[in-house]
Amino acid sequence: MPVTEKQLIDDINAQKFAPVYLLTGEENYYIDEISNYFETHVVAEELRDFDQTVIYGRDVAEDMARVIDTALRFPMMSPYQLVLVKEAQDIRTEQWETLVNYLNAPSPSTVLVFCYRHKKMDKRSKVYKAINSKGVVYEKNKLYDSQIPDWIAHTVAKNKYQITEKGAILIAESLGNDLGKIVNELQKVFVTLPEGSVITEEVIEENIGISKDYNVFELQNALGRRNVARCNRIVNYFASNPKSNPIQMILPNLYSYFIKVMLYHQVTDKSQAPSVLKVSPFFVREYEVASRNYTLGKLASCIGYLYDADLRSKGVRNTGTVTDGELLKELVFKILH
Repeated sequence: MPVTEKQLIDDINAQKFAPVYLLTGEENYYIDEISNYFETHVVAEELRDFDQTVIYGRDVAEDMARVIDTALRFPMMSPYQLVLVKEAQDIRTEQWETLVNYLNAPSPSTVLVFCYRHKKMDKRSKVYKAINSKGVVYEKNKLYDSQIPDWIAHTVAKNKYQITEKGAILIAESLGNDLGKIVNELQKVFVTLPEGSVITEEVIEENIGISKDYNVFELQNALGRRNVARCNRIVNYFASNPKSNPIQMILPNLYSYFIKVMLYHQVTDKSQAPSVLKVSPFFVREYEVASRNYTLGKLASCIGYLYDADLRSKGVRNTGTVTDGELLKELVFKILH
C-alpha cells in the first residue's frame, strides 16, 4: 500500500514493520532520507554488524537469490534484521520475478528494503503487485519547479529559521529542483545564523554565493521590463563568471519565464493568474508588466531564440568559436530588440 514519508517515519519509530518495502520514484532525496532512517533506526548501532546487511543492486544485478538468501536468515541479536538493497534499479528485470516466491511467505523477522531510484518501478509487473500486496510502497515524484520555493520555505521553517519570499525564489531559480543540493546549501546558512533568524538575499549571497543582483531571477525581471542597461550588466556578469552561471541553467529558466508571460496574456480572469502560472501572487505583477512589453507574436519569437541558443550551446550550428557568454549576449539582444 502506498504511504507518505511521515507515515513511514512514524511506523519505523514505533518499530511497526512490514516484511518488505519499495522506495521508488524520480525524487532521490526522499528515497535517500528514508533509506538512511531505516539504516539508523531498525537495528541498534552496536548490533548492526550482526543484523544489518547493505547490498548494492549492481552487485546482485543477476543474482536476486543472494538477496533472498540473506532475507531468509534469522536475526542473531535483534528482534529484526535489516536487509537494505540500495540502487535496486540496477537489478535486471527477470531477476525481480524470482522475488515473488519469497514474498508469498516472507520472513517475519526480516525488514527487506529496496531503494529503486531515478525512476518508478513498473506497476504492471508481478513483483510490484506482490510488494504492494505484502508490504509497503513509497513513491515520490520530482517536485515541479513552481513547488520548489514553498518547499524551501517549509524546509527552512522545519529547521527553525525564516526566509524571505524572494530569497526562496532566488535559491530555487539558481539551484533548480535538486533537493539534496538545496539542503546542502541551506546547511551552510544554518550553521552561521542563530535559530529564528531570517534568511535574506544578502545572507544567501554571503553564504551560498548566489548574487542577489546578478542572477537569472533578476535577468528575467530586467527582460520583462525591457531594461536594456540592466540586462547588459547582468549578461556581462554571467559571461565573466561562466562556471557560476552556466548557460545550461539559464536557458530553461528563461524558457519557463516566457511561457508564463504567454499564459498571462491568455488568462481572461487575471485574479486566477497565480494558480494558472503556479507562482506566488507577490510575483504576478512582474508577469503583468512583461505582458505589456511583449506581444504574443514577440513572445513566440523569444521562444524560438531560446531554442536556437540551446542548440548552439550544445554544438549544433556552432563551430566552437562562439562562447556561451557570447551566445547569451546575442540571445538577450534579440529578445530586447
